[in-house]
Amino acid sequence: MEYEEKRKELVNQIKEEGIGKQVLEAMGKVPRHLFVTKNLKDSAYIDSPLPIGNRQTISAPHMVAIMCDVLKIEEGMKILEIGTGSGYNAAVMAEMVGKEGHIYSIERIPFLKQFAESNLKRAGYTNVTVIESDGTLGYPPQAPYERMCVTSAAPSIPQPLKEQLSAGGIMVIPVGKYMQNLILVHKIGDGTFSEENLGGVIFVPLIGKYGYREAI
Repeated sequence: MEYEEKRKELVNQIKEEGIGKQVLEAMGKVPRHLFVTKNLKDSAYIDSPLPIGNRQTISAPHMVAIMCDVLKIEEGMKILEIGTGSGYNAAVMAEMVGKEGHIYSIERIPFLKQFAESNLKRAGYTNVTVIESDGTLGYPPQAPYERMCVTSAAPSIPQPLKEQLSAGGIMVIPVGKYMQNLILVHKIGDGTFSEENLGGVIFVPLIGKYGYREAI
């Protein structure tokens, strides 16, 4: 009950930022304390990023909310996530797409892949598949994707991700090295793209063939 009350308080706090009802409802259902390390469970519902090992973090709840909100996620959608981390962001999106939708999430660090899979299983999510791979390459076997959520900052938008986004699809991705911006990408029906800068953010670097070659 203690965690439920803290989760309600967090959702009410995020609500003040103008986040949509669907996202708030999803975040109200996801037990974030199951997606952090044991020593940080008491901090799970503080609106702050938290370390999860291997120099990676679980994003602050308000940032998860913003990214999910701008993606305009609907039930039944197929979504590609780059950077599974602890699995929390995937869980929120899994709530939003429902049983008919599916989240394919790419994680390059073996330890975190296992950590995320364990967390998702314990929380009861069966519509998330975690793949150990280079996220900058996307995941061609299930392409195209109606939505993409990238949770690490890239030097530029990886071409494979653009190619695997469906016509009319939306991607949200942090871009930049020391100065990063959250970019909202729309793929137009004719294969062109529009980009909108949503403002400054701070994320860990996206490592891979079309990302950074090593941690900053």
